[in-house]
Amino acid sequence: MTRYLLHRLPSALLVLFGASVLIFLLLRLVPGDPATILAGNDATPQTIAVIRHQLGLDRSIPVQYLQWLGDVFTLDLGRSYIIGGEITDLVGRGLTNTLVLTVTALLLAVLVSLVVSVASVLWPSRWLNTVVAAANTIAVALPTFVVGPLLVLVFAVAIPVLPAGGVPPDGFIARPDIAVQYLLLPAICLALPVSAALTRFLTEALRTELAKQYVLTARSLGIGYREIVTRGALRNALPTMLTVLGIQTGQLLGGAVLVEAAFVWPGIGQLIEQGISRRDYPLVQVLLLLSVAVFVVIQLITDVAHAWLDPRIRIGGRS
Repeated sequence: MTRYLLHRLPSALLVLFGASVLIFLLLRLVPGDPATILAGNDATPQTIAVIRHQLGLDRSIPVQYLQWLGDVFTLDLGRSYIIGGEITDLVGRGLTNTLVLTVTALLLAVLVSLVVSVASVLWPSRWLNTVVAAANTIAVALPTFVVGPLLVLVFAVAIPVLPAGGVPPDGFIARPDIAVQYLLLPAICLALPVSAALTRFLTEALRTELAKQYVLTARSLGIGYREIVTRGALRNALPTMLTVLGIQTGQLLGGAVLVEAAFVWPGIGQLIEQGISRRDYPLVQVLLLLSVAVFVVIQLITDVAHAWLDPRIRIGGRS
């Protein structure tokens, strides 16, 4: 497993390097001068020149890139001159809130998909399949910016049992009971399309496994159908689910931008929106690189877990 991981690391590092170059160059191509925006409309050329020097914008592009890359490696990310504060502190707070939200949504999505998929093959019936198919279609078809306000209208306005938005005032650890109330609506909103996709793929994978020869052999040996599903078919179907889970986790992080806006959740998504709208380029390029790094790490973890479940992938990785 270690050899397979080392085999995959160079490609992941190459993707991160290419992404850092593209992010750095693309932000320099965006119209508008950050120094002019910071200085204001009435600033003199001398003031703008001083700000450009402070930001390092008077240096050549390669020197700026190498300086920024060195700062990233040393975690010296500088200050956000428009939003205000150290970029490391801003990213740390936003990343913590986003991770809490996305991990909760991911656990909900995986739990729902496992229960619904296993139930669909253990107790196959037309009405259950119809209900599951309809629920999956609705969950995928309705975008998060529609589901979010609907959940707020129902559970925070019409039936005021949950907060409409924000984060727990005392944090997530001090009062877990309060934290769950704040987490429930945004996590459900974020988890719905992911759980629908996972349920569809896992159900089809289980049905494919149950149609194979080893299941017939196990039935002929007197092994119970429930044991075959939970101990045999489910394990063999998990690699397919893990591949879809890796893709859906990336989409989960992308959907967090809309969910955080709908529920006023101060995470990375809201920070990216503020940085782009205010043209806070030092902050935006760090956030974009962090987003790519999270995608790469998720795909790497997915590949390693897939290889752990399927030895054929490890053998192929060695050869």
